[in-house]
Amino acid sequence: MLAAQQRIYLYPNNENSIVNKGFDMVMPYMEYYRSNNSASAKTAILICPGGGYRHLAWEKEGVLPAQFFNMQGIDVFVLHYRLNNDAQEGHQYPAQYNDASKALDLIFNDADSLGINKARIGIMGFSAGGHLAATISTHNPSNPKTITPAFSILLYPVITMEDPYAHAYSRKMLLGEYLTPALMDSLSAEKNVSAKTPPAIIIQANDDRTVPVQNSIMYYQQLLAHHIPASLFIYDHGGHGFGMAQQDSWLNQWPKQVMDWLKARHFL
Repeated sequence: MLAAQQRIYLYPNNENSIVNKGFDMVMPYMEYYRSNNSASAKTAILICPGGGYRHLAWEKEGVLPAQFFNMQGIDVFVLHYRLNNDAQEGHQYPAQYNDASKALDLIFNDADSLGINKARIGIMGFSAGGHLAATISTHNPSNPKTITPAFSILLYPVITMEDPYAHAYSRKMLLGEYLTPALMDSLSAEKNVSAKTPPAIIIQANDDRTVPVQNSIMYYQQLLAHHIPASLFIYDHGGHGFGMAQQDSWLNQWPKQVMDWLKARHFL
């Protein structure tokens, strides 16, 4: 099993960015999985594991996908973003967004030295991590230097913050108890798609009882409405959180579909 070659801290000199993890104080970081691809213009993916903004499915939705993409010649960074894992000191929005944005900045700034093509740096997210990836893809900051991913790969993503299709737990962990319509609008990715939104491939199962499949459908529809290249795959089974689905010979076809899509969109 491949191991991460490097841990990259996002804010090495900023004590205010510390994450509470049990009794340990851990800074937000990325683990870098470098492929054996010797090309000078590789594709790279920033992976955001899911976990309802309270914990991270690190192995299933971070390490295992990283190892798959490494075997395809793609460099991968798995993001340990800030979480709302303590009732008194948990982190809510915009901490997670800032962490993902900072991670993309670091990858972009180091791309030349790592042999990564700056036009082929994408983002991937599972469940709540899919919401983070979609938020990064749809926010349109006024700062022109802010990095936007070249593409997004979304697995059973949380997309909307609004009922009836919101994942209430992720929303509570991200935004707290006191929600405002403006805040929910700004973090409902389907409402913020624009001409600047990157192409996306979205994958979900229609028997997902945790995050309604309408999340993926709404995002896909808005991408089409804004003429953004998009593909949507809805499997007839799989539930929520199937990860790489190693034991399901039908469901585990999704990684190949992603690779075929990346090739078709000229991201490889």
